[in-house]
Amino acid sequence: MTSSEPVVLPLSVLDFVGIEHGEPAHDAIAGAVEVAQAVESAGYHRYWVSEHHNMESLACSAPEILLAHLGARTERIRIGAAGIMLPNHAPFKVAEVFRTLLAMYPGRVDLGLGRAPGTDPLTAHVLRRGAAGDAAREFPGQVAELLAFLEAGEPFPESHPYAQLVAAPRVPDVPEVFLLGSSGYGPSFAAVNGLNAVFAHHQSPDLAVDVLRGYRSSFAPRREGDQPWSAVSVLAFASDDEEAVLEFEAAWALTMRNLARNRRTPLRPEEVTEFARSAEFRDHRKPRDPRMATGEATDVVARLQDLREQTQADEVVVVTPSLDRPRRIASYRTIADTWRASD
Repeated sequence: MTSSEPVVLPLSVLDFVGIEHGEPAHDAIAGAVEVAQAVESAGYHRYWVSEHHNMESLACSAPEILLAHLGARTERIRIGAAGIMLPNHAPFKVAEVFRTLLAMYPGRVDLGLGRAPGTDPLTAHVLRRGAAGDAAREFPGQVAELLAFLEAGEPFPESHPYAQLVAAPRVPDVPEVFLLGSSGYGPSFAAVNGLNAVFAHHQSPDLAVDVLRGYRSSFAPRREGDQPWSAVSVLAFASDDEEAVLEFEAAWALTMRNLARNRRTPLRPEEVTEFARSAEFRDHRKPRDPRMATGEATDVVARLQDLREQTQADEVVVVTPSLDRPRRIASYRTIADTWRASD
């Protein structure tokens, strides 16, 4: 590392690649590149994109394609999917895709795996071509197959029909693999199988501490020397502008409300501003909402560091959706600067 490169922090970013109101998808993807470059320069360790389908407000239905694009426009930050919703995909194809990405960007590729569909039941049905079966029950077998194809897990027995297959291109590297979860299942599965775990505090804040501590205490290494590794993803936004903070919180509240009503279009800026100033929002707002870390940077970083300590996590994944990009980028930068200054 040269003296001009920032020290890599135990911070990462999960981006939903939101499409802002009135903009084309092209601009949203260009905006994701801008965010990735900004957080790389700020010293973040990873930049991840999610997989969601049937959402007019998001441009992340094909995270593997986004990663190829983002890798070409960044230099050292790790890029990854958080995640690939494995029930939607054939493990062999996932192995081929991520080996291709590793051939393009050696040593920089992460593969997060989830067992949820990342969408509504009808879309999941279409993605899986109507295949019957219990996706949750099939998930452990899918993970085992994928790891075998990546040569990152137990190989197929010689008698297995898949033993003759090669997920091409064959590369000397493997992606860092993570099990994602918003319940106890993901971290428990990761612990039993000696894998890394990432818990979505931004979805299930009440469970995060117990689940991630449980992961660490029950971790069973797959290979000699393996150690538990975990991360916690947290809604966070840092700004000295109180109105900007309120609008971030209001936008998230509106997003959750819209999803419950099956509304999947981008939020209008005036809709967010109006709701942020409403008595309905302000009367029910919690100054220190346990679901998120918002406010001045010193307070946000203190809360993130406290949560990292409580969960015993190795990294914090910052989630900052539903906000215009200049504000988001400013927040990422000030969080990184404040974190660095606090060490």
